[in-house]
Amino acid sequence: MSKQWIATAWGAPESWELVEREVAAPGVGEVTIRVHAAGVNPADAKHVASARPGVELPVPIGYEVSGVLTAIGSDTRMGSGEAVLDAEVVAFRIQGGYATEVTVPAEKVFAKPTTLTHPEAANLLLVGTTAAEMLAVTGAAPGETILLHGASGAVGVSVLQQARLRGIRVIGTAGEHRLDEVRRFGGIPVTYGAGLADRVREVADAPIAAALDAVGTDEAVDVSLELVADRRRIVTIAAPARAQAAGFLAIAGSMPDSARFRDEVRGELIALAQNGDLVVPLARTFPLAQAPDAHRLLASGHPGGKLALIP
Repeated sequence: MSKQWIATAWGAPESWELVEREVAAPGVGEVTIRVHAAGVNPADAKHVASARPGVELPVPIGYEVSGVLTAIGSDTRMGSGEAVLDAEVVAFRIQGGYATEVTVPAEKVFAKPTTLTHPEAANLLLVGTTAAEMLAVTGAAPGETILLHGASGAVGVSVLQQARLRGIRVIGTAGEHRLDEVRRFGGIPVTYGAGLADRVREVADAPIAAALDAVGTDEAVDVSLELVADRRRIVTIAAPARAQAAGFLAIAGSMPDSARFRDEVRGELIALAQNGDLVVPLARTFPLAQAPDAHRLLASGHPGGKLALIP
């Protein structure tokens, strides 16, 4: 039997239920993972907050995990190669990761980077693939200067690391108490708030080639539109309505093009982490039974890093 969090009604995490379920034996092309850590992401709660077309209750919660293979179906290869019992792995773009054990398609499973702990590894790929796509769709190139809103958040920190590896200069917005986090990962920090556009110009010393919005505030969108001439080089993950109205890009994992890109880039990000070039700042872990508490901290907007659930 496995313990697993499910949404039996649309609403906040407080309405979720922790239930016991039989773990399905892996079929062709599937593996079973004993979960050592489950990544905690805003999307976990957002996607069951209200009814969505084509989605029926109950909904298993959790999109990414790190753990150990306990069973392997026939004719099975993982995303990173051969599946081996007891191997440490990560899985991303799955359903039901808030569990003690879960059976998933093997193509979604990769060898865990040995440089990361299970809680860190369980938080690598959702933010990492999102960050990679933001850089890709805006065409950010070596030598350019870009603006990143929300640079000290989880997605922002991954953007900073990936941009630095490519020789892209990043001006990153953050609160006063998080500026050192932006510096730590190679960004040029500026505080958000009144006068943001002028502060960006003061430190830029070059045109702002692109803007990446990970916060979705009106300030972030307005400053991006003011500083970036080509709206095709502005992207948001948090303000889709503004993007549609103003004619710039919005991306989300539920979009087919985004899903395709994020699947394709997983192996590259795993390799970067294995080489020590991509780290995951972890703020805190919670017991699996305290998933609603983890989401309350996440919803506060100031978790100070990634969160993980530990079965």
